[in-house]
Amino acid sequence: MNDRVAIFIDGSNLYHSLKNNFKRYDLNFAEFARKLCGTRRLIRTYYYNVLQDPSQRVEGTREQGDFLDTLRKTQYLELRLGTTKLAQGIPVEKGIDVMLATDLLYFAANNSYDIAILVSGDADFSYTLQVVKNMGKHVEVAYFEHAVSKDLLTIADNLHPLDTKFFTGLWTSSYKRPKRNKPARRRQMVNAPVVANRVSSEDINPHPPESFGASSHEEFNPPLL
Repeated sequence: MNDRVAIFIDGSNLYHSLKNNFKRYDLNFAEFARKLCGTRRLIRTYYYNVLQDPSQRVEGTREQGDFLDTLRKTQYLELRLGTTKLAQGIPVEKGIDVMLATDLLYFAANNSYDIAILVSGDADFSYTLQVVKNMGKHVEVAYFEHAVSKDLLTIADNLHPLDTKFFTGLWTSSYKRPKRNKPARRRQMVNAPVVANRVSSEDINPHPPESFGASSHEEFNPPLL
């Protein structure tokens, strides 16, 4: 009998791990899921993340929207989108972990899969995976080496290290990483004329070159994986 596999992706965890480890996040999710499954049968991939608030950053919301449209076109992939709330002025995720854990348990109880693959290193899912195992299902964890809970590694029946070798051939060129704006340079006077031998260095360049800083693309999360 061919084992049925369901994949549960913690989108925020995956995005930040890709960014920290590879400085990119243009992942082909269809091929990613196919590689995790191997010769087994993929039932469905569930992707969990939050919708960005357009009042916080319009450009980031637009980029995320384009990314989510791509995910919606991915075969056998379903989006589970939560919201954010402000905590001391900082937007934080609301309910994503609960949604993922609930689906893991619900589909196990309904015998929708034989094997669950969790793409996350978050320790909060440890007990949920143990309960799924107690229900007679197998659990696997796809993880980044420096971003995983030891509890998850202990509980998992099988492990998928997400390293450079694993991602070979899984990138797509359809999305380009936003570029930082280069700091503007002020034009400096060269060989400035001397008037009455009283020209000082301040007369030539009275203010130091300005630095306008970089774009905030990298501080925000769109598109969230």
